[in-house]
Amino acid sequence: MPSPEDFTNLRRRQPVLDEKHHSDNVTTIATSASPAPLGYLGARVYILLASVALSLFIYFRSRSAAPLPEVYALCSSDGANIYTIDDSNARVECLVVREYYFVYAGSLDEVKARWNGATSLWNASSGHATTLEIRYTEPGQIIVPGLSDSHAHILEYGATKLMPIEGAKTIPDAVQRVKDYVLTHPDIRDDRFQYVEGWGWDHTQWPQEGFPSYKYFEADPIVADRLIILQSKDGHAMWVSRKVVESMGPLPMEVDGGVILRDSEGNPTGVFLDNAQDLIKKPKPTYETLERRFMATVQEALKRGLTAIHDAGLDPISLEFFRKRANAGKLPIRIYGMTYFNESADYWGDRTTKIVGAADNTLTIRSIKVFADGALRSGGAALYEPYADHPTTRGVMRISPETLNEIVPKFMRDGWQVNVHAIGDRANGVVLDAFEAALQEANVTALRPRLEHAQILTEADMVRFGDLGVIASIQPTHAISDMWYAEERLGAERMKGLYAFRSIIDHGARITLGTDFPVEDLNPLATFYAAVTRLSPDGSSPHGPGGWFPEQRMTREETLKGMTIDPAYASFTETTLGSIAVGKRADYIVLSQNIMTVPANQILDTKVIATVIDGRPVYGEI
Repeated sequence: MPSPEDFTNLRRRQPVLDEKHHSDNVTTIATSASPAPLGYLGARVYILLASVALSLFIYFRSRSAAPLPEVYALCSSDGANIYTIDDSNARVECLVVREYYFVYAGSLDEVKARWNGATSLWNASSGHATTLEIRYTEPGQIIVPGLSDSHAHILEYGATKLMPIEGAKTIPDAVQRVKDYVLTHPDIRDDRFQYVEGWGWDHTQWPQEGFPSYKYFEADPIVADRLIILQSKDGHAMWVSRKVVESMGPLPMEVDGGVILRDSEGNPTGVFLDNAQDLIKKPKPTYETLERRFMATVQEALKRGLTAIHDAGLDPISLEFFRKRANAGKLPIRIYGMTYFNESADYWGDRTTKIVGAADNTLTIRSIKVFADGALRSGGAALYEPYADHPTTRGVMRISPETLNEIVPKFMRDGWQVNVHAIGDRANGVVLDAFEAALQEANVTALRPRLEHAQILTEADMVRFGDLGVIASIQPTHAISDMWYAEERLGAERMKGLYAFRSIIDHGARITLGTDFPVEDLNPLATFYAAVTRLSPDGSSPHGPGGWFPEQRMTREETLKGMTIDPAYASFTETTLGSIAVGKRADYIVLSQNIMTVPANQILDTKVIATVIDGRPVYGEI
């Protein structure tokens, strides 16, 4: 249960990359994480080195580029290449920023006429008259509103960078990565009672059929007899060592909403699915560990053009971490958090304080996250009919319809946005039933319930999305990852309702786009490419170069809105964020080329030149 602590005293966020305050800010030097795990010394001095790197970056940056004044104009050098995503979807030549806000968006002629490029302005910070400075983008570059990821896991992504299991091609490869981590961390190497944790294995990419087991750890003397916990890439399975299984004591034969995998003799194999993962007692991470994870994620996010992230499932530990960061004025990116609701816990919506726009609009926590089912990759997505490749199972409902019908109206009554993870067609149907019943006595615009993923839908439920006004929070890169095995798992008939983005939109549903990182790549341009092409990055698909079910492609305009104004609506911030419009926060990015017009196979070549939050660059420069 989240803390009911009042957050009204959260401090104003310190501007990122403000030379006067740079020692307090998170670095914006976004370097790629090494595939090798951090060594013992590196882990302990990571934050110090990052701070030094930030200071050096600011020093050299301040020598090569003049600092931005309090009021400035940024104009396109080759026509109206600023995509405002405002109500009229206008393209303009210039934007003007004063302090944290857009104060103008329009033509260069109007900027010159209104300010004349030399008209005296009153500079509030200096108390002196100044002139409007006009800067220009390079030819070919465009400006769009800051991008949002509507479904992600911030600290979990950082964890994948500290011990990278993702990308392992075989089970022995994954075990070797654990071994390398142990050998490069003397504190763990010399103490077999310390936990070894990692994230990112994906059994669907391995030549061996089925899930791994703890016997693979036992075969290597370095990793044998250790406490090892490895989270799967999709977050719906844990692979643990024999020592962890033994530490758990007697295990139940069945788990509501979960599965303990067993061998032919009924013994646990070391893999726990969905709710069964809750049986594993993981060590509480230190604040230093959370800090390293957070910094790794934020550096990459700012480099990729993200200005806001919807974190899809905060537990009490991560909730407290973000609260402390906000209170210290150290959130360099906007975070919209969903507090995880454990279906076995008591209802807490009537006694927990929401956080709305705290720390200078960088932290909001006013929604909950509920799991209805598991994932398609691990076979936990709840289906009406059995899996085509496993006809003895229909997946797992992680919460009963009765419990869902009980808690949804309660949370809505107490003013919480309800966001429910639902992947299988049965799970989506059950959740829409609960939403439909609860919305009989609630205002959908005031509450904006969301279905997270909405991967497999019946046509009737696509219609209900539009009729009810429920938001579909979808992840286009999931479609690209799953398209190679989905038909074998589901059969041809159910493919009509799988990742049916075009159909969902055409039935009137509101959408919002994300990645679910670290399940998928953090890069929002990969989301853009996947939505408009339905192709792998190499241009392939099971249906050829035209795309996988190409009739379900989104337009570029829909996709850009799905990454800007739509996530703002989905997080109740459409009046302050999501578009370049007068009075809104000056969050925007500069891209190296026009993703709205370049050939589709060139979209992924686009670079982020600058990421700007509250009018100040947090990555790159303008």
